[in-house]
Amino acid sequence: MTGEDSSERKMQFLYTLRSKGVTDARVLDAMERIDRGVFIKGHFAPRAYEDMPLPIPCGQTISQPSVVALMTQALNVQPRDKVLEVGTGSGYQAAILSRLARRVYTVERHRRLVGEAQKRFEALGLTNVTALAADGSFGLPEQAPFDRILVTAAAEDPPGPLLAQLRVGGIMIVPVGQSDTVQRLIKVTRGETGFDYDELREVRFVPLVEGLGND
Repeated sequence: MTGEDSSERKMQFLYTLRSKGVTDARVLDAMERIDRGVFIKGHFAPRAYEDMPLPIPCGQTISQPSVVALMTQALNVQPRDKVLEVGTGSGYQAAILSRLARRVYTVERHRRLVGEAQKRFEALGLTNVTALAADGSFGLPEQAPFDRILVTAAAEDPPGPLLAQLRVGGIMIVPVGQSDTVQRLIKVTRGETGFDYDELREVRFVPLVEGLGND
C-alpha cells in the first residue's frame, strides 16, 4: 500500500469516527496514532480499517473502532489517571487508553490473548500498559483504587468488586444486559455517598465470564 493510500485510509477512518459522534481531540489523536491493523491478523486483516467488529482467537472479538472511541470518550480519561480495563482481547482498547492515561492495567481470562497483547504493546513501545491473566469480574484489588474502569464484556449488573475499586470521583463504563438481548452501555460515576448511573447507548458485547479460560 502506498503512502497516499495509507493517508487516505486514515482520513476516512477518522471521518467515520467523527460522523459517529467522536469529538474529543485527544481520543481522535489516540485513534489515529494506534494502528488497528497491528491487532488483526490472518483472513480479516484487510478489513482492519472498517468500522465493524471482527473475530479474534478464543472466541472473542475486537470491537468496532467507533464503539472503542465512544467508550473511551465517555470514560473521560485524564493524563494522571490510573485505568483498569476488564477484557483485554486483542489489546486494541488498552493501547488507545495508554495514549491518554498515566497507567493502564488490563486483565483477560485467556492467557493466549494476554501473551499476544503484551507482545503488541512492546512492539508499539507502550511502556505504561500491563496485561495480566486474571478473572476480570474481581477486578485487580492489589492495584485499586482506579480513577477509571472500562469493561469490554457485558454483565447483568455492574460487578460489585469493580464498583468497590473505583475511586471517589471516578468513572466506570460497562455494558449491562443479557448477551442474547439488547445491552446498554452504562456510565457509572462514584460520588461521596454512592453511585450515579447514566445510560449512554445500545451495544452488543460478549458476556463477562467468571474464571480463567482453558487455553
